[in-house]
Amino acid sequence: MRVVCLDLEGVLVPEIWIAFAEKTGVSELTRTTRDEPNYEVLMRYRIDILNNYGFTLSQIQDVIESLDPLPGAIEFLDQLLPDHELIILSDTFLEFAGPLMRKLKFPTLFCHELKTVDDVIVDIQLRLPDHKRKSVQYLQKLNFEVVASGDSYNDLGMLKTADYCALFNPPTPLTLEYPDMKVVNDYSKLLNFINNPVS
Repeated sequence: MRVVCLDLEGVLVPEIWIAFAEKTGVSELTRTTRDEPNYEVLMRYRIDILNNYGFTLSQIQDVIESLDPLPGAIEFLDQLLPDHELIILSDTFLEFAGPLMRKLKFPTLFCHELKTVDDVIVDIQLRLPDHKRKSVQYLQKLNFEVVASGDSYNDLGMLKTADYCALFNPPTPLTLEYPDMKVVNDYSKLLNFINNPVS
């Protein structure tokens, strides 16, 4: 049996931190995993900035509530889900994902959690270091064939471990570093790849 593993931000929904940076005018928060491959380093950097400016979890959640899935994402899932098992492997947090998961009709999501005190984000609780790659490995141990797609550096563990993989609309430096990795730039090509990963 085949399982599809997808990243969330940049593949199905907008980048949450970029949206929050645009809303607040704090350009330092536009830094994403496309810029900093080490997710834990990136999150500690973000938390420092949030605390320096006094931003709360509720303020971030208000911005997330205003976001919609990327154009075509819901239609893509509507075509994908009748024929495929889907797990979203994301480095987002449960506290962020709720509104977006509702708009995507609640696909299965594996992600992290935040530690908060009085509505202030004080730390992160990673599900597991390198959880995307390890999730794929465990699925394979259960005798699943894994097809994966993501858009960024923090997806590489998942992509390299999967039986079949494709970058989805990635930044140019990533495609230059991994010229042998398949690239798809829209949902119809992604669906095509998932349905025919060997071709």
